[in-house]
Amino acid sequence: MSGATGTGRDEDLPSGAEPGASPPSGAEPGASPPSDAEPADRWLLLVGEPGVGRIAAEARGRLSLLNEAGVRLGTSLDMRRTAEELAKIAVPGFADLVVVDLTENALTGEEPPLGRPCPEAGLRRVAAWAGEEYGDAPAGGVDRPVEYPAGTPQARCLETEGPVADSVPTAALAGLAARGAHPVELLGEGVHHYLGAPLCARGCLLGLAGFYRRGGERPFEQDDLTLAGELAARAAISVDNARHYRREHQASLTLQRSLLPRALPRVSAVGLASRYLPADARAGVGGDWFDAIPLSGMRVALVVGDVPGNGLQAAATMGRLRTAVQTLAGQDLLPEEVLTHLDDLVSHTLTEPDGSPDGEQDPATGATCLYAVYDPVSCRCTAARAGHPPPALLPPDGEARLLDLPAGPPLGLGGMQPYESATVEVPAGSLLALYTDGLLKEERGYGDTDARLSRLLASLDEAGPALEDVCDGVTRTLLPGGPHDDVALLLARVHALPEDRVASWEFASDPSVVARARAVTSAQLAAWGMAELDASTSLVVSELVTNAVRYGGQGPVGLRLLRGDSLICEVSDRSNSSPRIRRAATTEEGGRGLFLVAQFTKSWGARYMRQGKTVWAEQAPQGGPAEPEIDEQALLDMFDDQG
Repeated sequence: MSGATGTGRDEDLPSGAEPGASPPSGAEPGASPPSDAEPADRWLLLVGEPGVGRIAAEARGRLSLLNEAGVRLGTSLDMRRTAEELAKIAVPGFADLVVVDLTENALTGEEPPLGRPCPEAGLRRVAAWAGEEYGDAPAGGVDRPVEYPAGTPQARCLETEGPVADSVPTAALAGLAARGAHPVELLGEGVHHYLGAPLCARGCLLGLAGFYRRGGERPFEQDDLTLAGELAARAAISVDNARHYRREHQASLTLQRSLLPRALPRVSAVGLASRYLPADARAGVGGDWFDAIPLSGMRVALVVGDVPGNGLQAAATMGRLRTAVQTLAGQDLLPEEVLTHLDDLVSHTLTEPDGSPDGEQDPATGATCLYAVYDPVSCRCTAARAGHPPPALLPPDGEARLLDLPAGPPLGLGGMQPYESATVEVPAGSLLALYTDGLLKEERGYGDTDARLSRLLASLDEAGPALEDVCDGVTRTLLPGGPHDDVALLLARVHALPEDRVASWEFASDPSVVARARAVTSAQLAAWGMAELDASTSLVVSELVTNAVRYGGQGPVGLRLLRGDSLICEVSDRSNSSPRIRRAATTEEGGRGLFLVAQFTKSWGARYMRQGKTVWAEQAPQGGPAEPEIDEQALLDMFDDQG
């Protein structure tokens, strides 16, 4: 091979350089250009065989394009934006037009199937770019499904999972199904060159990139196939990262939505409205929660809690605490007892499988919670808090104020300090506002907490009757630029049960009062127009009053009927013994009372007071599910000796 050292032909020189040109006057041979603003290769002198200069310049251009792709590709976790970045990087240095198609399952975040896809694999065009001068032209079928019939270069590319080059005579596409696979409106008439490169990452096909050169003068060469494959591979990694992020994001949102209440319950005691605003609006996941739990006696528990941190870990921890609160609420415990049990749950030290402590704290350590119970009969609210801000109360004829509740430590930090509750009068029509501390934060800190509390109370003073509007007004006033921490807000407009829907009596602890209790119950049901429930209710009253007389101590026995969406019968005594259903033997004369109560009511249970307990039973009202008819013979047969 000749060792010629002369300059190449004119076509081998960089664009704009004249043959025999020399560096500017005063510059040393090989010196850097005098100005950084000038192109880096303006004064590059190519030496070698004819044609070597062109090859070197093209190689330099390909390397520059790869470097640009390394900087510009994958700047966000958005698959469509990554596809657009790939198209704009390749135009005009490598191609005149680029289209990018992604598989439907990749766009939805699903796991693409392994192996080679069939040519009919579902693809959707997500990007098409032909340069700024074509910015107003049709977008080449963007955001539409595309299909590649067998035999097309795209189908061959998908089958081989390697770059494929071919020519595209647009005139031959007229009236064919393949016309939709090429952006004819952007190519124009004539014969063009096409290069398809699959987007493959981690063994999965994610899409296809198509590169076009207009006219037949610049066909794609082997080096171009290699370059297109490298560009597609880099884009595929970014698309796959975005797909993984989308899948994890959807999993987080699904978890969050499953842990938060899907809808607030409809209860007669309160009208409810809520807002949940995560600090990370894109992730949408946090550790704050709220809940409204119907309790016996038409009462309702209002709960708001806050778990430290955010993200998936905080959401999972929140779900664990919320489930525990719902379980404890179902036992009708006092608010301070609910928080005590929660604190015990969080305080347990994590252990290794062998039983030794691992030194880590429960992720729920430091969580805060506010638990309040509203009674529509007495119009009182009993609440306790564990490191949580106190609720706000807006009376119907007064100004908003914070409730004075004993301050308990956050969950997991209680130690020997007991939680305490307080009971306050809440007139009918009052508005209760429960919230997390994110509502009081400015930027990354609390700022002036007193000032923000004043703004909260002022926004409640201006509240109208519509609770949804109140929620919007509070968040708009305190969070004009969006939340800086997760925020949960629960509003409750309390109602009172009318006096004519409550009937109560008190009897001496004597067996003779059972008949009288049945008589007053029948008379009250007749006055309420609920005579159809007389038989079942008389049975329930008879059994519960009898148990209270026998096992309730020496104190008086209380009987109360509540008429709302359902009929509730309550019997109270001074004993703390726990009632439970037992299976009586066929030779026993007793032990079937609670079994009968469970058979003829929708639900029943017991709640404990500071002195004594209340056993309640709920029945469906008129118009609800039909009550089972009492078969007297069947009841008698239950007491017969079947042996």
